[in-house]
Parts: sequence; C-alpha cells; structure tokens
Amino acid sequence: MTGVAHSAQRSAGRRVFGHPVGLVNLFGVELWERFSFYGMLTILGYYLYYSAGEGGLGLEQSTATGIVGAYGGLVYLSTVLGGWVADRVLGMERTVFYGGVVVMAGHIALAVIPGLPGVGVGLVLVALGSGALKANASALLGTLYDTGDARVDGGFTLFYLGINLGSFVGPLITGLLQDHVGFHYGFGAAAVGMALGLAQYMVFRRNLGTHGREIPNPLPRNEIGPVVGVVVAAVALVVLAVAIRLLTLGNLSDVTTVVIALAAIVYFAVLLNSRKVTRIERSRVRAFIPLFLANAVFWSLFQQIFTVLAVYSDERMNWSLFGWTAPSNWIGSEEPVWIIVLSPLFAAMWTKLGNRAPTTPHKFAFGVIGMGVSFLLFVLLAGFEGKTVPALLVFLILGGFAVSELLLSPIGLSVTTQLAPAAYRAQMMSLYFVSVALGTAMSGVLSKYYDPDHEIAYFGITGLVAIAVGTVVYFLAPRVSRLMEGVH
Repeated sequence: MTGVAHSAQRSAGRRVFGHPVGLVNLFGVELWERFSFYGMLTILGYYLYYSAGEGGLGLEQSTATGIVGAYGGLVYLSTVLGGWVADRVLGMERTVFYGGVVVMAGHIALAVIPGLPGVGVGLVLVALGSGALKANASALLGTLYDTGDARVDGGFTLFYLGINLGSFVGPLITGLLQDHVGFHYGFGAAAVGMALGLAQYMVFRRNLGTHGREIPNPLPRNEIGPVVGVVVAAVALVVLAVAIRLLTLGNLSDVTTVVIALAAIVYFAVLLNSRKVTRIERSRVRAFIPLFLANAVFWSLFQQIFTVLAVYSDERMNWSLFGWTAPSNWIGSEEPVWIIVLSPLFAAMWTKLGNRAPTTPHKFAFGVIGMGVSFLLFVLLAGFEGKTVPALLVFLILGGFAVSELLLSPIGLSVTTQLAPAAYRAQMMSLYFVSVALGTAMSGVLSKYYDPDHEIAYFGITGLVAIAVGTVVYFLAPRVSRLMEGVH
C-alpha cells in the first residue's frame, strides 16, 4: 500500500462523535452549497416579480412563483444526471467536486449578467451543478456506514444539520445585500459561499479515504457517441419547444411537473427490469414506490416556503423587529432555526432507540401528516388583515414544518442508500431526489391557486390532502416494511 493510500485509509478510519470522520467534510461542503443555493433561491422570486424600479424584472407574480417552483424541480431532477455521471463516468467523489465548480459558475452568471439572459444561464448552471453535488454527497455519506449500522440515521440527521446551517445563514446575508445594495450582490454572495465550500472540500478530501472513488458501471468507449447524441437531441427538443411556444415562462412549472413524473416512471421501470438488480434488491425498489409518492406530497407543501409563503411573507407578514424592518426573504431562515435546534436531539434519539425506533414507513407517514397539520395552522391566521401577520406566529408554525421534515427527509436520504441496488447506488439516490423534484415543481403549480382573499380554502384543502395521504401510508407501513427485506 502506498503512503498516500495508507494515510487516506487511516483518516477514513477515524471517528468524530462516534461517526466516520468523512462526515465532517461532507457536512461542510453541503453547508456551503446550501448557503449559496437557498441564499439565491429566497431572493429569486422577488427578483423576478419586483418592478424595474425595485431592481427586479417585472414579471407577473404567478409566473415568477411558477418559475421558482419549476427551477427547484429541475435542480432535483438534474440529480438523475449527476447520479449517472457518478456511476458511469467520474465516481461519486469527483462528481461532488466538479458539481460545486458548476454551481459557483452559475451564481457568478446571476451576479454579473443582467436581465433574463443572466437568469437563464445562471439557473441552468446552478441546477446542473447542484444536481451533481447534492445526490452524490448524500450517497457518498451512505458509503461510510456498513449496511445495518444503527448509527446511519443519526449520521444523516447530523448531515442534515449542516444543510440547515447553510439554509439559515444564506438568506440572512443575501436578504440584507438585496435590501441595501441590490439583487446582484446577493447572487455574488452565493458564489462566494460555494467557493468557500469547494476550498474546504479540497483541504479535507483525504478524510473520505477511498470511498466514492470507484466507478461502479464504467461507460464503454463505444457508448460515448450515442450518449452525446441523446444530450444534443434533448437540448434541441427544449429549444424547439421554446421556439414554437409549447414551453413558456407561464406554463414552465406545469410542463416540468409532467416531465418529472414521466422521468420517475421510466426510472422505476429501468431499475425493476435491470438484470443487474437481484430479487431482494427488486423487492426493496418496490418498497420505495409508496415512500417516493409520500415524499413528493410532503415537498409539494414544504417547498411553498419559496413560492406561496415567499409572497405571503412579502405581502401579509409584519417583519418589524424593535423598530427595524427585516427583509421578507428571511422567512427562508425561520424554519432552519428549528432544524438546527432539533437535529442533534433527533440524531441522539434515533441512535439511542436503534432498532426500537418507528419503522421508516411510519416515520414517513408521521412526516406527511405533520406537514398537513402545519398547513392547516395557516387557516387560523386568515383573520389578520393586510400586512399584519406577526413573524413570530409564522415562526412557530414553521416549527411544525421542521419536526415533519426531520421525521421524513434525513430518514429518506438514509433509507435510500440502504434500499439501493449495488449497481445503481448513486442513481437510486437520484431517484429519491426525483421525488423531491416532483414535489418542488408541484409547489410552483399550486402557487398559481393561492389568493390572499381565499386563504382558508387554499391552506385548508392542501393541508387535509396531505393528512389523508399520510394516513394511507401509515396503514400501508407493515406491507412496505416486508418488501424492504431486512432494512428497518
């Protein structure tokens, strides 16, 4: 064994708070990536629909929120491409690094290129880069634990703490910059954040050891041409759809939702029919289907923080704090506060309970039901008139969002790595993010139906539908657990 390889293996064998030391590096890079992503996302909608005099582009509000939802969906859909690149071309570890480089380039484009061209170039690059980084960072973390390791849920919950530290700080900084010096400075701060994440990742790369360096299913040279052809055809198809106005800014979220749903169907068909997937692995993929659907419903409500609730924050909430008015986009930092406080408690709880904890399907059910109940609480605020809803009351409701998220999201990341077929580890994580993509795109579709004059109907119906879905998952949980074949 070479000195470098021995050093890497020794580093990877170290523990921090009982977890592999590589968790620290992935925690950090995800923190900075989420700092840049959510810092940009929380001001994006305002940039799109604020008037030119306010520094924005003056789009229709419903169009702007639809674009934000569609963009978020495309970010998570691009994890499919990121997973494919990792499994076939670069391996997970290198895909994480190059994905971060592309993210940084996208934020730079948003910061320096004015108008819709900057939005187009910047969002495409951020979507592709985030897709490459996000799925593979999560999948790479899963490789640090052996199958059946009781620490894995706790490790992913700590990883989730890093995500939410970035999600908390990013909007605070970009919101202040937007208010005081303009939107493009906020986008520039997002680029700086990603640069810091890349620097940290490079310095501590050795802590990952050899994990994620292998390419599980290398792409043969004779397949490179057809792959390039598919990419060119896909780009040409999008350009044609735009040229004939089949795809417009107004219907972007609807089209994106349909495309993501079709992609999910194709993805499941590939996994269930692949000769590289064993009988037990195929059963586990089937178990993933109801979890996939529950996850999509959850995120269709949660991601409205950046669509409906962004507008709600701007037009309905009173952000006056001791005589000073905080930026409206700070609603994006309220929920992560709860995650930061609660993540260590949930991590300790799952680690202490071990195999005595509720099964994964039950956790999913509780998460979706909790999200529905949280949405119903907004009905109680419908009596406030104008811009008078106290930020503190919304903060308390978002505590319900956080508890629901901790019951479902880090658990979803964790169980996906355990249910994944060996030949499709990174791509299975991509499939998990396709469910997030579907829900996120749906948040843009649903945002078109929001009307401040009909808040009781909007929040009431969406909340009740989520509760109904969670209840169905709860009663299906025993059957789903049997299909999971040994995964708790």
